[in-house]
Amino acid sequence: MTPDPAREMSIDPPRDPSLALLGTVAKLLNGGLGFDATVNAVAEALREGLPALRVALWLRDPNAVAFRAVASPPRAATPVPSLDRLPPPDAGTTRVPLLQEGECVGLLEAVLEPGRGDTAVLDVLADFLAPFVASAELSADLAHEVAVQSREIDEQRRFISLIIDSLPVGLYVVDREYRIQAWNRKRETGTQGLRRDEVVGRTVFDVLSRQPRNTLRAEFDRVFDTGALVEEDLGVGVGGAQRIYRITRIPMRLEGDAITHVITVGEDVTEARLTQQRILQSEKLAAIGHLAAGVMHEINNPLATIGACVAAMEGRLGELTGPAQGAVAEYLQIVDKEVERCTQIVNGLLDFSRPKGKAKQTVQLNTVVEDALFLLKHHKAFAQLVVTRELDPSLPPTAANPEQLIQVLMALMLNALDAMKNGGRLTLRTGRSRLRADELYVEVADTGVGIPRVQLSQVFEPFFTTKPPGRGTGLGLSISYGIVREHGGRIEVESQPGEGSTFRVVLPATGRSE
Repeated sequence: MTPDPAREMSIDPPRDPSLALLGTVAKLLNGGLGFDATVNAVAEALREGLPALRVALWLRDPNAVAFRAVASPPRAATPVPSLDRLPPPDAGTTRVPLLQEGECVGLLEAVLEPGRGDTAVLDVLADFLAPFVASAELSADLAHEVAVQSREIDEQRRFISLIIDSLPVGLYVVDREYRIQAWNRKRETGTQGLRRDEVVGRTVFDVLSRQPRNTLRAEFDRVFDTGALVEEDLGVGVGGAQRIYRITRIPMRLEGDAITHVITVGEDVTEARLTQQRILQSEKLAAIGHLAAGVMHEINNPLATIGACVAAMEGRLGELTGPAQGAVAEYLQIVDKEVERCTQIVNGLLDFSRPKGKAKQTVQLNTVVEDALFLLKHHKAFAQLVVTRELDPSLPPTAANPEQLIQVLMALMLNALDAMKNGGRLTLRTGRSRLRADELYVEVADTGVGIPRVQLSQVFEPFFTTKPPGRGTGLGLSISYGIVREHGGRIEVESQPGEGSTFRVVLPATGRSE
């Protein structure tokens, strides 16, 4: 509602105090005191400027939907939900609506003295108050909306942060300057144990030191330059044991096509890799078992026939005379030995694929180690070695066949001898398993040539050998693997080319040491 110029001109400025009141109200509305303070000041000015009037203001509260009286004497003591719910006006009461763009945002209520021309003043006051009340409402609405959106954003950030911290994998994010921008809870409790407030903002090269700086930079640059997801497996020594982590680097784009960050996820896949290797080895053993069974079926019958023929021919040697008798006897002896050798080869295959269940007894690992050493101490290659024993005297016993365990240790020690042709150190070590307290282990460690990483997964495969032709059949470790598995244990291997190898036989404990 806009002021009526005609009514404004009808007021005589020099003699009417209403203009002073309007000026005071205008200054208060532009004084920046805040909504409540301004309205209360305006109400006080109305009471002082129009002492003959009984004035009340009903304004919509910008923080609620109810209308409330902000000037006295009010017509109601409590807020009302709408102006329509106000009590009916008394006789002589004038109510002027505060209109802003056709919407009523309040009422100016007054009891006028008869004959006074105060209605024009109320209209002008209403025109002053309406925009102020409406703008206060708009500001309050905007402030409320901003506050709600801020709370939603904060809650969303906390939710996302909890998701990232709950992941069972280590995660961190670096920007184009190689500075760490995020570091989740798994990284805090990982092998390095660095808190996020210690690393966020620092360059990744200052925090991660397992890889050379240039290598690590090249890996990040590859993702930044190509946008490709990169995966690799990284071996890490943790507490004397080797753990395998799968490192995945993922490109991240904040906006547009440019890669702004790289997300790095590290997952411990050691157990999964060991399980996969055991399953693969079991499948290979099963295949060799079928092969051995077929070999036995296909070869044993011809061998038996050959043996029977040899026996029959030996029975008729008396029919021959002279040198021919001796020559034939010699040939028959050779054939008989070769038949026996073929039978032993076939039986060896069966021993490899299905170790024969031999009687087990309670044995001490340390005793088995000493017995194996005793059998090999006269080997000529032992003279060039330094043999070290690190045997735990407090080990509980295990249930095993001692002859088979000696066979396993001899195979491992002979392989170590072959790896140290120019001398070295052979270490025999026993103790409790690092992973489980109810397991024991015996280690055979050498300082030989080591095994290339690509061949580590093949060493227990049948017929695989790194020895030259004629020096090995590739069945020693395979047979040992089968024997240990039949005992409810496992064989592990760690090796670095040029630094040597460690074979670890892990067996279940069966009791306490005396």
